[in-house]
Amino acid sequence: MASGTKKKGAPKKGSVKAARGSVVSKKGVPWGTIISVVAVVALAAVVVTYYLVQSAPKRALASWAPTADNPDPSLSIPGIVTGQYQASVHILPTERVAYDHNPPYGGPHDSYWAACNGVVYPVAVRTENMVHSLEHGAVWIAYNPDQVSGDALNTLKSKVEGKPYTMMSPYPGLDSAVSLQSWGHQLKVGSATDERIDQFITALRTNQNTYPEVGASCDALGAGAFDPDNPPPFDPTPPGPDAKPMDYQGSAGTQQDTGMPSSAPTS
Repeated sequence: MASGTKKKGAPKKGSVKAARGSVVSKKGVPWGTIISVVAVVALAAVVVTYYLVQSAPKRALASWAPTADNPDPSLSIPGIVTGQYQASVHILPTERVAYDHNPPYGGPHDSYWAACNGVVYPVAVRTENMVHSLEHGAVWIAYNPDQVSGDALNTLKSKVEGKPYTMMSPYPGLDSAVSLQSWGHQLKVGSATDERIDQFITALRTNQNTYPEVGASCDALGAGAFDPDNPPPFDPTPPGPDAKPMDYQGSAGTQQDTGMPSSAPTS
């Protein structure tokens, strides 16, 4: 056989390339896998975005929680007002105090505290009882019933209902829409949606660095003491000349925080 004779059955180079191209084209692009991967990535992005959006308020408020290095973060809240008051100075249920602020946020108070474990009072409550609750670490949200109603009122309620050491009540004649009180601290704002409300609550509710009776109860005392279903009413009239001054040292016969009556003025 001549040396230049081609072997039978030997494939041509062009035909091999064509065959390989045909196999590749038959496999095609894996669109199903690509779509699945894109869908998973998109879903993950939605979940992460939702989490970041939903958790943003809580993460922002974390900086307002008290720490060893910053025991009273509320001092950085614009508009905060503070004062120093002597604790455990009690008056009788028939007596009033000539408070130095309106609403008050410290000073002599009734020997019975107002229930303050997430209680929303529908009516104004005697101030002297509410002040006692502040001494126990509670935050009191007072609002002007002529300025706050509807959605705004519901917004405030959501910050109180079911929340320990918080209470809320209307305060007729209040000079702002909303006023927040904790022992020795006050913040007045013009809207129920003001972000400083949550900052105040986060910084001061049961902040052991800012109130005198750490560990004291906020539970209801009940009939004969303070009944949250029938609380002593708020007195809108100015205190008379017999009202107790802010430097008062306490009335004989008042209940102490231990529940025992006193035979002498408290200090």
